[in-house]
Amino acid sequence: MIRFVVVVAAFVALTLLLLPFQLLAMRFDLRLQRIIPQLYHRALCRLIGVRIRQVGQRSADAPALILSNHVSWLDICVIGALGPVVFVSKSEVARWPVFGWLSRLQRTVFIDRQARHRTGAATQEIGDRLVGGDAVVLFAEGTSSDGVRILPFRSALIGAVHHALGASTQHNAITVQPLSLAYVRFAGLPVGRALRERVAWYGDADLMPHLMGVLSAGAIDVTVSWGDAVAHDVSADRKAIARQAEAEVRRMTGAALRAAPPALPAPATEKLPLPWPQPA
Repeated sequence: MIRFVVVVAAFVALTLLLLPFQLLAMRFDLRLQRIIPQLYHRALCRLIGVRIRQVGQRSADAPALILSNHVSWLDICVIGALGPVVFVSKSEVARWPVFGWLSRLQRTVFIDRQARHRTGAATQEIGDRLVGGDAVVLFAEGTSSDGVRILPFRSALIGAVHHALGASTQHNAITVQPLSLAYVRFAGLPVGRALRERVAWYGDADLMPHLMGVLSAGAIDVTVSWGDAVAHDVSADRKAIARQAEAEVRRMTGAALRAAPPALPAPATEKLPLPWPQPA
């Protein structure tokens, strides 16, 4: 409990420190609005005790659509720490206390999955972000899972690729890159069946007890695997893109879970190089 209180206090202090800068950056559409969230998530990973091991490398090509599996709310911190990105989230998150507000500061794209007639507007906004220079992360399963099974990837929002190409006079292809998240250790112990629900947040699990458990753990090791980046033009089939990315994420996740993690991973900030150019 003491660790939980300390982490929460540090989280509040960090948020209040960076908040004015992010608000100003968003107000005046400055490049800083993309960089501050990355710094924020890096600091959160260090506070929580998340240690990130990367396999492969994020593509430097742009525009870029990243298709990832989804295990926990912690995924946002992990991916956000690796570089400037924009997330796609269900519309309910926008109404959550604190988390909805933080998501808006992250410049999240909110979609209503229950209203199919609004899918077009959502794909248009995603496409606009891509053309505008943002790397967009889409949790393609549409929900979170237990971190072992990879659910079928949904293809509807991948139609944003086509919109981005149609709206851009500068790009004739969009890079799509699969991304796998595999949580391999929790509080120093291998994440087996007994600890799976301590890391994964899915189904009907309550958020606050799960949040308290994660913040009190002290150390969480995650393997982030980057798949092959493929450039798709306007003729690409969104369902084929979804199937290919799903197969790649399933393969990478299985490999990461089977592999023994390093005994002493380096702190998160030492494992987070920025080999790609920052968006303008």
